[in-house]
Order: sequence, then structure tokens, then C-alpha cells
Amino acid sequence: MKKKLVVLLSVVFLLALNSFGQSVILFEGNYQGQNIYVQNPYASGGVGFCVYEIRVNGQIGTDEVGSSAFIIDLRNYNLKQGAPVSVKIFHKDGCKPKVLNADVLKSKSTFVATTVAVDRQENLKWITTGETGKLTYLVEQFRWNKWVKVGEVEGVGTSGSNTYTFKVNTHSGDNQFRVKQVDYTSQPRISQIAKFTSFKPVIKFFPVKAKDKITFEGGDTLWEIWDQYGNIVKRGYSSSIDVLDLTKGGYFLNYDAVTSEFFKQ
Repeated sequence: MKKKLVVLLSVVFLLALNSFGQSVILFEGNYQGQNIYVQNPYASGGVGFCVYEIRVNGQIGTDEVGSSAFIIDLRNYNLKQGAPVSVKIFHKDGCKPKVLNADVLKSKSTFVATTVAVDRQENLKWITTGETGKLTYLVEQFRWNKWVKVGEVEGVGTSGSNTYTFKVNTHSGDNQFRVKQVDYTSQPRISQIAKFTSFKPVIKFFPVKAKDKITFEGGDTLWEIWDQYGNIVKRGYSSSIDVLDLTKGGYFLNYDAVTSEFFKQ
């Protein structure tokens, strides 16, 4: 009987909320050290303002919301830089508040790479500080006169010292690697370059006129095939390439640290 009474009271409470007429705006992200600015119109009935409650990470806000514009002061919640934030703005039906700086919780790339190096086992290692949100690190290698993406590592997103490791595939001779992040501004933030000299033998390929397969002499290598119009048609990492499905004609072949050409018969 007691359980039924609790369920009945819950239903009555929900009906009361629905009859009151309310909606919630939710936005989430990471604390970037800035506050949130809200434009608050009048309620649809013309009495009072639209917003009646704010909750930050489940805590009821103490900011005054009874005005046409107000600030959600995130400093009141003892948040650390980069900490996750969930903001709920409760408002009446028939009106809608507007968050004027909606990007304020979006993760921005702020990392500083204190170390970027490749060890003898060909592991790229970088140590960062100053991260303020979780963003993906793109690992890039300089090959064929351009930076080529060779992997991804998820960032920790906290402001302390963070250490990352990624296994790379070096080519013969001098190698260069770097990491970068691209945030919501679309502006990349790039680390310094890590240099590494490999004593692997220079890889060669055959035949120049290929009918069904190209073979690399010297081991596996990263490679790309481009057609005469500048379109990439194949890429991979292996000791040979199946070219049986390619249309007859000339192609550009990037491999090891070399750019060459071959003809598909």
C-alpha cells in the first residue's frame, strides 16, 4: 500500500509540473575559465521572466535570474580548468532564453608540448601541460613533401602533465613527426617537430611496368598511388600492392621517402 502511495504521489507531481508548463535547455562541455551570459525574455503571459531556475552539475544556481539578462557565474562551483560542466536552464513554456556565448564550454586546444621525441623502439612520445578539454591528437609524419596523418590519440584534457605514446613507422633516412589538435575554431595547434634518423635500407619497387602486382624490395612500407588527375586511388602499408584492378595508364607512387612513377599494363 505504501509503495502504491509513492507511485501515485510521483504521478501527481509530474502532472503538476506539466500543468505548470516548463522546458529545459541543456548544454554541456568543459570549464574554460569563463562565465555564461543569458538573455532572458518575459514569460509568455507578460508576468515575470522566462527563466526560473539554473542548475550547474546538479547544483541549484545562486545567480539572480529575475532580469532581462543575467550571468551564470561558474566560479561559484569550484570548478577546475577543463572540468566537465553540465548546465540546465529551466524556463516556462511559450518563451525561450538565449545563451549569448554558447561556445564557452566547447573544448579549445591550449596544450603546450614540453617534450616531443622518438625513441629507439620507434615510439613517438610527447608530454603536454595546459590542456583544458578532451580533444584528439593527430599524429603526422612528413613524407613526400607533405604532412601525412598516421594516427590518432585521445587527449586527457586536464591541465596537469600528460604523457602520450604512439608507435610510428619510420622510413629510411631522416624522419620528422609532430602532433596537432583542431578545435571548434578550425584553427590547428601544432607541436614542435621530433626528428629521428633511421638506418633502414632504402626501399625499391618493381616492376616499373606492372600487370598485376608491385613488390617492394626491402620490407613493408607506407605507400600511396595517385592517378594522372591528382586523385588518390589506393593507399596502405605492406610489402606489395595488388594493381590488377587499376585502369591501364601511368600512375604516381609514393613509398618509403620517395615519389616515383609506374605504368599499369
